[in-house]
Parts: sequence; structure tokens; C-alpha cells
Amino acid sequence: MAYATGKYAKFISDRSGQEFPYNEMVIEWNGSRVHKSEFEPKTPQDKPNKHAPDAEALQHPRPARTESAVATLLPRNAFRFTASSTTVTIFEPEHGRSTSDTVRFRDVTGNLFGADVTEIEAEAGFSITKTDDNFYTFTVSTAPGITGNGGGGMASSGPATLSN
Repeated sequence: MAYATGKYAKFISDRSGQEFPYNEMVIEWNGSRVHKSEFEPKTPQDKPNKHAPDAEALQHPRPARTESAVATLLPRNAFRFTASSTTVTIFEPEHGRSTSDTVRFRDVTGNLFGADVTEIEAEAGFSITKTDDNFYTFTVSTAPGITGNGGGGMASSGPATLSN
């Protein structure tokens, strides 16, 4: 079917109701037939963005890291001795240890009131008894000759599994 060119034809605008030349007619996004001077493009608000779901997983995740045990520097002269007692008390503020934990001492120096340094630095460590959040005790085989607070110099404490 052949259509006329509309050279002399007129049309009525759907927006204004005025008569315009047929060749100057355009169709809007909503289907209205209007003159090209009345044309209004679709606004961005009428074009909703495509909604993508929120990402839920990482592309290359890593599991949480488990920190390895490390030695802790004790305060200066943290060892406390009592004459004729094999129990040694350690001052370590907020140590976070529990009774039956194994603790190994390293770099023990200074005055130990007759206690054997090599025994205190034993590789196997000592099973401790927690006294409170700042103190714990362990037992040695030889009792020091005198009572003293503050031996051991700048020693460190940590798990027995650490290597030197």
C-alpha cells in the first residue's frame, strides 16, 4: 500500500490542539503526535535505573588469621622468692593466663636470691597456677636461701613451643 507524501496535509497536535503541517509531526515517547516545536524528550526520572542486587561475597576472600604465640616482656625484676619455699611468684600485669598453662621464661638475669637460672629457663617451661590477673606461681626443685622481691632482670615469658 502506498502512502501520500503529505505535502499539503495538516495534522492536529495532541498537546496544543493546533494545526501544523503533516511533515513536521513527531511522535513522543508516550505515543502523542505533536509538532517538532512541542516535542519533549523522556526525562531521566521516567527512566528508572536497573536495580542490581547488593554484592554479598568477596571475589578473593581470605579466612581470619590466627595469631601465633609470642613471648611477652616481663616488667623489670618480676620474680618473687620466699626463703625455704620452692614456689616462685611472677608479677606480669594483666597476663591473661589460666591455671595449668605452660609458661617458659627466657633471658632471666640479675639477682635470683640463690635460685638456679638454668632451672628457671628450662625448655619444657612450667605449669603455672593463676593467683589473680597480675600474678601467677610455679614450683622449682631448689628453694632459694633468702626471701626477695624483684629478681630476674628483664626476662620474657611465653609458651614453651617458641624457638629461640
